Amino acid sequence: MVANVLTVVSAVGDQVATGDTMLILESMKMEIPVIVEEGGAVLEIRVNEGDVVQEGDVLVVLSSPDGVRRG
Repeated sequence: MVANVLTVVSAVGDQVATGDTMLILESMKMEIPVIVEEGGAVLEIRVNEGDVVQEGDVLVVLSSPDGVRRG
């Protein structure tokens, strides 16, 4: 699937919880929220609004509560 990054909701340094929306993508005129599966701190956001992304791209890097990086 190819999508456009419509909105970046979180920022580097934010703490996010399971179920929070990180980004909103748009594909085929549908908005698709990117939801946090496991909470942590936002270490990197690798996309900007307007970027085109594909399935499998790393969009955000989070740390886990124990400090381990996750992509």
